[in-house]
Amino acid sequence: MPIKIADKLPAFRALQNEGVRVMTETAAIRQDIRPLQIGLLNLMPNKIKTELQIARLLGATPLQIELSLVRVGNHASKNTAEDHLRTFYQTWEDARHRKFDGFIITGTPVETIPYEDVTYWPEMQQIFDWTTTNAHSTINVCWGAMAALYHFHGVPKHQLAEKAFGVYAQKIMKPSSPFLIGFSDDFVIPISRWAEIRTADVAACPDVDVLAYSDEKGVCIAQSRGTRRLYVLDHMEYDATSLGDEYARDVAAQVPIKLPHGYFPSDDPTKAPLNRWRPHAHLFFSNWINEIYQTTPFEIEKVGE
Repeated sequence: MPIKIADKLPAFRALQNEGVRVMTETAAIRQDIRPLQIGLLNLMPNKIKTELQIARLLGATPLQIELSLVRVGNHASKNTAEDHLRTFYQTWEDARHRKFDGFIITGTPVETIPYEDVTYWPEMQQIFDWTTTNAHSTINVCWGAMAALYHFHGVPKHQLAEKAFGVYAQKIMKPSSPFLIGFSDDFVIPISRWAEIRTADVAACPDVDVLAYSDEKGVCIAQSRGTRRLYVLDHMEYDATSLGDEYARDVAAQVPIKLPHGYFPSDDPTKAPLNRWRPHAHLFFSNWINEIYQTTPFEIEKVGE
């Protein structure tokens, strides 16, 4: 089944060109089924790129999905045109009356700032609490995952002396998890952050299970026990070029940065990197959508009851 997104969203044409099935409002209405309602709270600076990355993964699943774009209401974006935001996004205040089968909260590059000093932290706290009653399942990504772990479980983040930057191997801790069905015993995933969640801190928390972690970079995927709330500390949604673009940006700005670990072939930045995490990214999102489909109420108004 295809993913339903706004016809004029830049990601629509890009996904079509990649062979991902997308559908118009008119075509969706003709299908006598209830599409899964997925919300994306997009905190990333380059919102258009993130829309495409997430929609690509959702669009590869076998069910019809309707993606709604959401943003925090009291924060002005410096990197995305206001016209784009007004056309394609709802503020969370405008969307808070809705119920969602799935909800995704992205990261944002504020991991060096204490949570309470982030300008929209009070709204984020409300959103986290709202997801417990208005979203059947949630994925929190990177800073969104750190912030959610802190909000729900008091798990601290720790600043890093240097940026965790590159492609790192991860180990599966819970192979029986429905979200990891079909995963190999280890896999790689891009990492780009200035803070970490330590495995020991999560292990000391009785309500959180670590599903996958890196010996070098700590927790990768975790889950609140007894819920469908997931925390993904790293960026399985990244394009093949994402880390390279970040590296080139910092080099151009004369920001001290090391080559991303395990990313460029032979550590040669003139060589095109290979996307070795794509299969597991698609599998993870497919498993998530399948788990939602199997467990969400048919009447979406009953989500959270």
